[in-house]
Amino acid sequence: MTRAHREKLQLCDALEKIADALPNVDRLKCLGIANAIVPLLRNIHQYEETIIFPAYEAATGGSNNIASTRRLRAEHVEDECFAGEVTEILLAIGHGERVENAEAVGFMLRGFFESMRRHIAFEREHVLPAIGIIDQGAI
Repeated sequence: MTRAHREKLQLCDALEKIADALPNVDRLKCLGIANAIVPLLRNIHQYEETIIFPAYEAATGGSNNIASTRRLRAEHVEDECFAGEVTEILLAIGHGERVENAEAVGFMLRGFFESMRRHIAFEREHVLPAIGIIDQGAI
């Protein structure tokens, strides 16, 4: 889980660098991220939903925690949908399409990676301690 968080946070950092550099971005970096983002999230989400969330629900046994994992699962769906949109934009930029509205693209990227950072923060503060995983990485 610590590795999954680290990988997601590295993705967030890379997206933030792209957002900060718009409209002059490294096109190859955009292509690399575009090709990695959806598979990375799907793999991590599958792991969380099949291993981590059931362990959290079993460890806590409370209906509030089941509601929390239900919300986290919904966030996974939203993140994967949003990742698809981010992928399309990054592929277009990577293939040479001009960034017409750098502010809008930057806003989109920031919305995506800030949401992921909040999700990770919740897992670090609530889910992982309940199942005995200590992840003291900084967000």
